[in-house]
This record gives sequence, structure tokens and C-alpha cells, in this order.
Amino acid sequence: MMRIFTRAALAVASFSCLFGAVTVAVPSLAAEGTDSAGPATAMLAAVTAPLLAVDVNTLQNRDQDFSTAGQANGSPIAPQADSDTALQTPQTLEDMVAAHVAATTGDEQGDCLASSVYYESKGEPLNGQLAVAQTIMNRTTSGRFPETVCGVVKQPGQFSFLKGGSIPEPSHANNAWQRAVAIATIARQGLWKQIAPAALFFHARRVSPGWGKVKVASLGNHIFFR
Repeated sequence: MMRIFTRAALAVASFSCLFGAVTVAVPSLAAEGTDSAGPATAMLAAVTAPLLAVDVNTLQNRDQDFSTAGQANGSPIAPQADSDTALQTPQTLEDMVAAHVAATTGDEQGDCLASSVYYESKGEPLNGQLAVAQTIMNRTTSGRFPETVCGVVKQPGQFSFLKGGSIPEPSHANNAWQRAVAIATIARQGLWKQIAPAALFFHARRVSPGWGKVKVASLGNHIFFR
């Protein structure tokens, strides 16, 4: 055995493991004679086995990001989705309205707006109702009309549903009224995009006042202008 090691050329083999590089001198497998392969292989295994044994628990303690939990099938751990938020986020105008239906907006200005939506467009598609509400809100910031919603709605000669300058009281249990409340809330809080951008005027399709204004949109029973 000693003669085999004497005649064998010593080679330096580098082994890499998770703890770095280790250099070990082992007998060359190209040594003379077939009997040397057995002892050389055994010695190689004896030297490298401890280096290749990895203690997973040790790695987990040293690196908190190292984990095999949940990966038995080879797929990565998926992050938890905020499912509650996803379910509560309105995806359409119908969803938004459904989330805001109520018997009242909670203040006079909001109810003035809801009344306008109710009396002007309660039978129209929701986008047409919202366009009416947004047009009234546009007036309050235009500098050409009163600065409050009730001031805009009650301005003489603007809305035919007024009775002696006052807004009739609708039934708060009415489904159409509660949708109008939702539309008013959405318009006041700017929760939805402008349906008829920058519109300041609208009239029913059945009339043709010949205003000479720029047409913005045609929705439901109304045509909108700026």
C-alpha cells in the first residue's frame, strides 16, 4: 500500500460547499495498478463527506431568509393577497353606486345635488345621472354661477322641477332616490371620472334651444355642453 502511495502522483483537488472552498490533497486516480482505485476512492469519500453534509437547521438559524417551508412541490411561496381590499374595491360605476346608496347625503348641499339628479334623470342610465351631478358641481367652481350646490340648483330659470323656488321633498325610502344620493356623493367627492368633461349646461333631447355651445356628450335623455 505504501508503495502505491509513493509512486502515485499527488494532486490537489478543490471542493466547494456552502461554507466556502476547502483544499484537500488526495492520491491521483491515475496511479499505476487497478488496486489503487479502491483505496483512493474510499479516502476521497471519507474526506469530502463531512464537507458536503449540510445542516438545514444551522442555515435557518444563520439566515432567516433561508427556508424550505411550503416548497415541497418545488413552487415558490406565493405572497398573501389582500382579498378583503380586492373585494371592497368597486370595479364599475354600478358597484360604486351600490356601495354608496343611502337615505340622505347627510347635509343640505348634498341633498340639493341628489334632488337635482332625482328629478332631472332618475330614469336614466347611471352614467347619465352622474353627468348631471358633475355638471352642477362644475358650475360651483366655474366663477360664472353660484358657488354652492343649492345656489346653483335654486338659481332662477335653471331647473323646472323647482316649486316656487323650493325643491320638492322626495320619499327617502324610494330606491331611485337612494341611488341619486349615491350619485351625488360620488360627484361631490370626485370618486369617478368626468362623464361629460367640463360640461356646464345640459338640456333634454326633446328640445333644441340653439345655444351655439360646444357639445360635450349625449347621455340618456340629455345633451351636455360647455
